[in-house]
Amino acid sequence: MSVLALDLGGTKLASAVFSSRGRIVGSAAIPLDKRKGEDVGELIVDEIRRCQDSAEEQIESIGVSIPGIYRHRTGTVWAPNIGGWEDFPLHQVIQKMYPGLPVAIDNDRACSMFGEQWRGNAQGCSDAVFLAVGTGIGAGILSGGHILRGAGDIGGAAGWMALKMPFHEKYALCGCFEYYASGAGLARLATELMNDDSGYGGVLRQHHHLVAHHVFEAHALGDPVARKVFAECVCMWGMAAANFVSLFNPEKLIFGGGLFGPATRFIPSIYEEALKWAQPISIHQVSFEASALGTQAAIYGAAQIAFQRINKSVRP
Repeated sequence: MSVLALDLGGTKLASAVFSSRGRIVGSAAIPLDKRKGEDVGELIVDEIRRCQDSAEEQIESIGVSIPGIYRHRTGTVWAPNIGGWEDFPLHQVIQKMYPGLPVAIDNDRACSMFGEQWRGNAQGCSDAVFLAVGTGIGAGILSGGHILRGAGDIGGAAGWMALKMPFHEKYALCGCFEYYASGAGLARLATELMNDDSGYGGVLRQHHHLVAHHVFEAHALGDPVARKVFAECVCMWGMAAANFVSLFNPEKLIFGGGLFGPATRFIPSIYEEALKWAQPISIHQVSFEASALGTQAAIYGAAQIAFQRINKSVRP
């Protein structure tokens, strides 16, 4: 018995077949190549077929992680980085093609939390937060053993945390926190700092189109703009972490996504910043840790919800 886990991102679809012991026995990644709408749905259906044909054991369930909002009542998806997915009927599309297979779908922040709880640094935890910092920012919040979803399945949209005054219209599309402290935010903040002070030199001015890894490289070289960028981001990551700690009193706060990763080195500084802002008892009851599963956290979570969907436990 095995399950198929799919992790849909803004640029690629990753797949992994998990054995009954919870181990990956086959994996692949396919670029979306600017596919939109029904074409992305067809890509998912085709990948399920390919995995079924190549799997050594029968696939008994499918779990899917999606980058946005999964509406559990309707089985539809809102994914802002995929054109035509404002209300895409993903569950129906998969179930129509594979009516005999149980299908479980959830958002990537919840799946990342499930993955860490199953095979990562949140094992044994009933209260934990997974803060995913990549192109965007989201949080999987585990409270009392249950994922917090909210009234409309939008819970954990942490990019919209209000962490800086005053409000500017530029925050409207992604939120203040994400605008500055996401992967895309690092480049935005560096660009704004250089534009505000034409006297700023440094290696970042060599790049015509800044992206996050340029800022990491420049920081390692002592670039003053990059150092200011990370000083501000550490403050924002710390303030956000303090808010999670004060609101949810978690056992662990796990940093994941594409930036953590290379930003793991800042976790001690993030904790020191959070220490200033957080509820003074709960901050000493939580540990700040990097994800044990890295960029695979969501696909492990997709596998976990697939196993749960068929009501079978996974042996360690």
